[in-house]
Amino acid sequence: MPTTIRRAVLSLPAAPPGPENPLPALLSPLKQHHLDAAQRAQLPPAMARQVGYGPLRSVLPVRRRDGYSRERTPTDVEAVVIENDRLRATVLPGLGGRVHSLEHKPTGTQLLYRNPVVQPAEFALNGAWFSGGIEWNIGATGHTPLSMAPLHAARVPAPDGGEMLRLWEWERMRDLPFQVDLWLPDDSDFLYVGVRIRNPHDRPAPVYWWSNIAVPESATSRVLAPADEAWRFGYERSLRRVPVPHWEGADRTYPLNSEHAADFFYEVPDGERRWIASLDADGRGLVQTSTDLLRGRKLFVWGAGRGGRRWQQWLTEPGTPGYAEIQAGLARTQLEHVRLEAEEEFAWLEAYGPLAADPATVHGADWDAARDEVETRLEAALPRADVEQAYAAWRPYADLGPKESLATGSGWGALEVERGRFTLPGTPFDPSTLGEEQAPWLELLRSGSLTPPRQVLPPAPTLVSPYWRDQLETAETGNPHYDRYLAYHLGVARWHAGDRSQAVRSWEQIADGDWPAMRCLAVADQEDGHPERAADRFLSAFDSAREQAREGASWTAAMAALGRETIEALLAVDRADDAATVLEGLRPGIRERGRFRLLRARVLLALGDAVGAREIFDRGFEVDDLREGDEVLTSTWHEIAERLGSGARLPERYEFRMRPE
Repeated sequence: MPTTIRRAVLSLPAAPPGPENPLPALLSPLKQHHLDAAQRAQLPPAMARQVGYGPLRSVLPVRRRDGYSRERTPTDVEAVVIENDRLRATVLPGLGGRVHSLEHKPTGTQLLYRNPVVQPAEFALNGAWFSGGIEWNIGATGHTPLSMAPLHAARVPAPDGGEMLRLWEWERMRDLPFQVDLWLPDDSDFLYVGVRIRNPHDRPAPVYWWSNIAVPESATSRVLAPADEAWRFGYERSLRRVPVPHWEGADRTYPLNSEHAADFFYEVPDGERRWIASLDADGRGLVQTSTDLLRGRKLFVWGAGRGGRRWQQWLTEPGTPGYAEIQAGLARTQLEHVRLEAEEEFAWLEAYGPLAADPATVHGADWDAARDEVETRLEAALPRADVEQAYAAWRPYADLGPKESLATGSGWGALEVERGRFTLPGTPFDPSTLGEEQAPWLELLRSGSLTPPRQVLPPAPTLVSPYWRDQLETAETGNPHYDRYLAYHLGVARWHAGDRSQAVRSWEQIADGDWPAMRCLAVADQEDGHPERAADRFLSAFDSAREQAREGASWTAAMAALGRETIEALLAVDRADDAATVLEGLRPGIRERGRFRLLRARVLLALGDAVGAREIFDRGFEVDDLREGDEVLTSTWHEIAERLGSGARLPERYEFRMRPE
């Protein structure tokens, strides 16, 4: 059959990602991936520079998405299917452009771990993320904020005369457009993926990219890559060089041979072909390879311990097999960001397909022989020269315009193109995509004034790039109502730029009666080491917001987020009575969420009622937005047990630890 691209609909049990959190995310989201200066000094110089380059201050201007639940219902999910005689790839444009499945038709083999559900969890930089398939991680260390966001999608001509699927969007944290082109040449066993990241600005930008591939995991599955060493990063926050495959008495290329979650970033020597494979007991599975620019290769394991197994269950449904992740990135490790010069681009080609190798050699004790066997079979199936030729053939097609739109992403790219007058062949950001969220900023761009909304609403998104901050700094003033609105957004932009004293000054000018500004001042106090004043300001913001709150998803999201922040700030300064009052002041639908049941247990514990706190755990709850690496369940349980003089073990349902005790 000729290669085809068609629309499809998948019916999957899914929990919606929920509304965006209107409170600006002022703080960095992933502190566990930070290395201090002493740790960086132990790294090779080039690697140390990239680890220290372009750290993420926050996810701004992106907003957090943490209002999802674990209530799944049958949901129709829009998909695009790319198919030839050999492979069938199913892509979800509305969910980050993820390749949901990749089936090898002659053998009926599913090459990826295909999650049977869509269950948001707190893994993306901005919150909601789900597991499985192939995801395209761009932006900064972690899972992209686009994990559960729609991308633009269209048919475009492919280099072989057929068609390919183009996905594109504007990545807002780094302010960069990118595209992903997927196609299947006739009779090919490999899905080709061309990726391009462009920097249209007059300044360099830090860039991050990792293609994240979920593969089936079993006791006999082995991950192979052309390396004798790896950089291991665990949730105890240390990066160290370790040998491959054996380390500390076990062969770590078998994912279940690790007890706890960890990353293994393979040190692929210069000049070696870039590839990584996951093969089962019969020597069969998936291989990924690329042109040389995509230098990094990684294995992520959940581990065989209680915490890793619990996370696997949490992300899918009972009875579903586990998975590991094999990944490919621009740098050695995911702690690094790579400099992209002004008006330049990064581009490369990836290929994904089945591989069959001799199982005795693949699983033998001779690591060199196992690697050579996989590389020899890969060269026979897809020569390295063919990948280079496919890349060269694709490059002129990367600029071709779409033939037919298949899905629509956000309007933010259209706003940036309007602002910068950028010409971006191949990735049109059509003005028709501009919507309500972009309207105030389009007005600021065209008229020089920022108009507040007519309704009483939680904060609207703030744009924070240097260009938009300049627009805010020079915006028209004179109307007191408009000036207060401008001061709030200018404060957020100044904070993001690192000008914190001026940000605080902006918010202090309007804090009287303006709860979003008061909340921002509370966050600033926390960062500056003033927890008592922060608690006072959080409480003031909460009381004011509760008086203004209306019905609607945006207000519910705002009150849930502000309530949580306020309760945690009050508990931090031993004001449990005030924390209990705030908890009771929330709407019942918020109080019944698992996160707030946990907060109730912590409040009771702070009030001296360890028995009541234990009863909450005994009745059972689920913290829908439990963050990767968060140990609050463990610490709360152990404090309760200590108060009660109990040695009871943490129940399995609450066991999410990703590191040794």
